[in-house]
Amino acid sequence: MNNTKSALLALLEKNSDKSLSGEEIAGQLGVSRTAVWKAVKSLEKDGYGINAVQNRGYRLTEDNNILSVEGIIPYLKDGICAEKISVYGSLDSTNKTAKEAAINGGGHGTVIIADSQNFGKGRNGKAFFSPPLCGLYMSFILSPELYNFPEITGFTVAAAAAVCLAIKSVCGVECSIKRVNDILIDGKKICGILTEAVSDLESGATEWVVAGIGINVFASEFPEEIKNVASSVFLNKPSKNIRNLLAAEIINLLLTAPADAEFYARMQSEYDKRLINGGI
Repeated sequence: MNNTKSALLALLEKNSDKSLSGEEIAGQLGVSRTAVWKAVKSLEKDGYGINAVQNRGYRLTEDNNILSVEGIIPYLKDGICAEKISVYGSLDSTNKTAKEAAINGGGHGTVIIADSQNFGKGRNGKAFFSPPLCGLYMSFILSPELYNFPEITGFTVAAAAAVCLAIKSVCGVECSIKRVNDILIDGKKICGILTEAVSDLESGATEWVVAGIGINVFASEFPEEIKNVASSVFLNKPSKNIRNLLAAEIINLLLTAPADAEFYARMQSEYDKRLINGGI
């Protein structure tokens, strides 16, 4: 995305509750009105809905359905480094990309998000259905040293609780958890979590943890083998763009944790009260 288009998108996302005139946008971005118009047309070509009303200006429509860093940033808490968040149209696997980033120095707080996955993976090597435009697939690089967790499985607990809290906050829907990593609504799976360790080759110690989260936000059709056990947060596409909001809330919950000494206890409590019978 070129600089003017990216800056315009960020400005429109930040001011999603009002219209901005072409003159106001041009002044804030330091570009010409013609450049603003071209950037608007380019965003529309990418699939963004933009209301352009004479004498009022430009405003994103509420039903935009495109994941973007610009769409996530306005909802992040202070202190979270937006520069460590990357959004892709498609990846083989967000966990694979995150592990590669960790090995190459990506560091704590790196977040990899994709609109779809070609080879999404769940526990025990099972494929994870990851179609475009209707899900949220994200992986975090987390430093064990910054979290007071008794063991690596604590990251799965924290991620599961964070997803449930975020879905409740953003979507108004309550979830349950099937041990250890399946998130359910009305008894059907809407989210899976895959936590993997990246270890130091010499010491064998866990250097990083990669926590992968895959959520069916409003998928309505599933492969034959899972259609009776899988579902979505919404059974139909919501009128408001939810995925950027949901991504931001999960990021807020997981990445503000190191400053909170009670984080693990709180996440464990949230996990336990949603836990249902059913085993692993």
